[in-house]
Amino acid sequence: MTYTQLALLGVLVAAVVDLAVLRTRLLRRRVFWSAYAIILPFQLLTNGVLTGTRTVRYSGDAILGGSTPSAGRPAFIGDGRVAFAPVEDLLFGFALIVLTLSVWVWLGRRGVQRLPMSDSTGRPLRRLTERRGRSAGGAGEPRA
Repeated sequence: MTYTQLALLGVLVAAVVDLAVLRTRLLRRRVFWSAYAIILPFQLLTNGVLTGTRTVRYSGDAILGGSTPSAGRPAFIGDGRVAFAPVEDLLFGFALIVLTLSVWVWLGRRGVQRLPMSDSTGRPLRRLTERRGRSAGGAGEPRA
């Protein structure tokens, strides 16, 4: 499979996981698209640095557009690239963000780690939980 095909497959899998498997339906929410609008410039910056400095190189046969123009450096925009990186990198990044946030929301709905393990300063909440008559492990566990 080419990089393009894998990127499209990644987006398709992420959308199916979000909409049908976990049913978090983030892709249907404005808040997701607002968050993605904040994340996208940083993704472009990172990809641009890595591909613009030729730290990461791509085979022209595996991506849309060409590998390297005659100047020896990828195009900033055009030839299948955005901020030096192939368009496929944007698709992979999108799939990664959708999958990560979908799993995060899904786990949150299931109550994973409802009892905070530390306060806002990073100090353990041991004293607080002991005052409430519970151990730091949560309700139902015997106190030490």
